[in-house]
Amino acid sequence: MEITASMVKELRDKTNAGMMDCKKALTETSGDIEKAIDYLREKGLSKASKKADRIAAEGLTYALVSECGKKGAVVEVNSETDFVAKNEEFKNFVETVAQVALNQEVKDVEALKAIKVEGGKTLQETLTDKIAKIGENMSIRRFAVEKVENGAVVAYIHAGGKISVIVALESEGNKETLEVLGKDLAMQVAAMNPKYISTDDVDPEFIAHEREILIAQALNEGKPKNIVEKMVEGRLQKELKEVCLLEQAYVKDGDITVKKHIENTAKNIGKDIKVAGVQRYEVGEGIEKKSENFAEEVAKQMGQ
Repeated sequence: MEITASMVKELRDKTNAGMMDCKKALTETSGDIEKAIDYLREKGLSKASKKADRIAAEGLTYALVSECGKKGAVVEVNSETDFVAKNEEFKNFVETVAQVALNQEVKDVEALKAIKVEGGKTLQETLTDKIAKIGENMSIRRFAVEKVENGAVVAYIHAGGKISVIVALESEGNKETLEVLGKDLAMQVAAMNPKYISTDDVDPEFIAHEREILIAQALNEGKPKNIVEKMVEGRLQKELKEVCLLEQAYVKDGDITVKKHIENTAKNIGKDIKVAGVQRYEVGEGIEKKSENFAEEVAKQMGQ
């Protein structure tokens, strides 16, 4: 069967694949468009698998909130380079992932990736197509959802998606005030990166571990044993103030704590306010980035 230019154009419009790839796919499938699409997808899967071992430590985070304002989602999708992270197509995909995480009740990333989106493909299939097209390894790394019965969930995106935060506030107070407070708290979380909401949430093992280290430090400094314990407790409390959101100095007013700011807001509206949940994602945190000497990389490629 003769493969015409219009057939190649139609296949290219549907798949965004290269012209020569489209022509070859049509030739291999005797001009059947649907089979040619499958052929290209299979080729895309093959291309993508070759890129799967590349470390994707760049990318974007994204956060958004439902129309009712009581549920929020935050996601991280990784790419190999910051250049791809700035690509509009990549940005749109990250937003789609966040929307799916917000709308669907899924428990883990594998379940999230299996959700079908526009076009009848799953999120993973859509991502695989983009890997083949863009030529970089990309991955949906993680997501989290926070929701409240009463109150508000607020999202904040910092530095174009380098950091995204959602804060859930449980309260009977008016939505507008809670949203303003939530934005302030989300910016606090983005800047100060607390590990816990309050001292009640701190892992006892973390406290025991830090206490051991502080005792050893104090003894190594030559401090008398009879005052070490009291001194260590003081240092421990100071450290907890740094890692617990409510105990941190409020970034907009260093004279008060975050807890005091929340209490002041609650007093003004006459309703209790509780920080029910906090999620902070920063691009690439915890991923070991691969760095190789260029000469070593060339030698490796040449089999030396």
